[in-house]
Amino acid sequence: MYDLVLKGGEVFDGSGGSSFIGDVAVKDGMIAAIEPSGTLQITAAEDVIDVSGLVVSPGFVDMHTHSDFTLIADGRAESQVHQGVTTEVIGQCGASCAPVNSKDDIRRVAPWYTDKATHKPWLGFGDYLDVLDATQLGVNVMAFVGHGTIHRAVVGGELHPGEADDVKQMARLVDQCMDEGAGGFSSGLEYFPGILAAPEHLVPLCEVAAKYKRLYATHVRNRDTHYDLGFAEAIATARQSGAKLQISHIQPKFGAPDYAMEHTLEMIETARRYDTDIAFDVIPHDWNNTLMAAILPKWAQAGTLDDILKRLADPEQRERIKANPQPMWLIVKAEKWSDIVVLNATHNKDLVGMDFAEIGRMRNCHPYDAVLDILLEEGDDLMSCMWASKSFQDSDIDLCLHQPECAVISDTVATANEGVLKDHLGSLTGYGWAARFLQYYVRDRGILTLAEGIAKLTSVPAARLGLKNRGVLKVGYHADVCVFDKVNIASNATAKNPRRYASGICHVAVNGHLAMRDGARVPVNAGRVIREFAV
Repeated sequence: MYDLVLKGGEVFDGSGGSSFIGDVAVKDGMIAAIEPSGTLQITAAEDVIDVSGLVVSPGFVDMHTHSDFTLIADGRAESQVHQGVTTEVIGQCGASCAPVNSKDDIRRVAPWYTDKATHKPWLGFGDYLDVLDATQLGVNVMAFVGHGTIHRAVVGGELHPGEADDVKQMARLVDQCMDEGAGGFSSGLEYFPGILAAPEHLVPLCEVAAKYKRLYATHVRNRDTHYDLGFAEAIATARQSGAKLQISHIQPKFGAPDYAMEHTLEMIETARRYDTDIAFDVIPHDWNNTLMAAILPKWAQAGTLDDILKRLADPEQRERIKANPQPMWLIVKAEKWSDIVVLNATHNKDLVGMDFAEIGRMRNCHPYDAVLDILLEEGDDLMSCMWASKSFQDSDIDLCLHQPECAVISDTVATANEGVLKDHLGSLTGYGWAARFLQYYVRDRGILTLAEGIAKLTSVPAARLGLKNRGVLKVGYHADVCVFDKVNIASNATAKNPRRYASGICHVAVNGHLAMRDGARVPVNAGRVIREFAV
């Protein structure tokens, strides 16, 4: 007897091939049968759902998120499940929740930390995964270990990248994390402390990832005026270490020349000819989001949170901060304040969705001073303060999507519009990134076929990550399934109302258990922490 049969849908197996009208059967959490419609014996099935007129695909694999702590706070992952995501990969851009030297350090390193969360403390990476595993998860979770967290565990918040012995200690710590279940290693070279590191500090750590045959994912140092230096550094680090390189959210930012994306792809192709293993991913919208504190120069980010807050309160140091000749976002230097909005804040919730030209007028101050004032007002929650800017170009995203190795990611966090995370937000399209990709790039603009688009969300990331028996609808694979309406799938998130769930997602199964049925969330959380990977 089958546990579940999805009957009569348009089945896309996730490989990028053509579809067919068929039935998909699930037994004991696995895909038990896939047959042309009408040929499968379903009379003995415990549950049969007629999905005629709907698309049946693998559940979506989001290979770049920052849900490390939000899943601890609320593991349901509502914003992700509501748009068909069944697997998340956390620990990106150099930020992970572990390893730490004391439970008090968790707050310092955990992205989107909230003191409203109730959880057991952890120190090591395996400890963290155990705590995550004890949480009721709406999605499967694979976790990378971040360079920034490793660096802080060894060197602390000091303004230097570490001596040779420190780097050796960092490499040993990465090795321990890999042994305890880390699925890869990441860096964030525009963030503190990643901004301090050079290839000689990163290569020994990437060599550990190479030893385990796991990915090195990097948020490169620069994607605007010096884009070629940033991408060349990532390629050189992978070449020297032998690690498989995943360039995160590769699209160039505001300030890059028009040819930057094309040139970058040429650089990658050249490196591949000399046996460097490189792939990349894109965010499917023109909004770029990050920590507001990342606008501070590295000297202003050194030390403790109290050190940072003291600098923000000092008028002379404020002027030094604003005079930074190469801020992380050149759109700030260009003073395009109407294209920059508050995305997430703990003590300034009323400002979410407002642009800084508007905020400056409202506060009767220069927008840059408003930025620094808000950071100061956020206090201990400063590292949870986010903003977004219109910094990407669709033409760059289109070009990347045509490359077979390109995956589509969210760069967001799993949240919910109620509960302990109701005021948290990871990106302007965090509640609709996958839906928007299928709506805007696939259906409306036809940049990819539906089969190609589904592959970018399923088999492409799953294969790159080394996920075992996931990412494709195939007998013997885990039953992570998304059923959606290709005509009506849509993102409903806007800058003013970013916490609206997507439309058009009808049914979602995670490890064979329905997490959504008939467009409504089912109170079942069958996700698992993934610690075993294909080589």
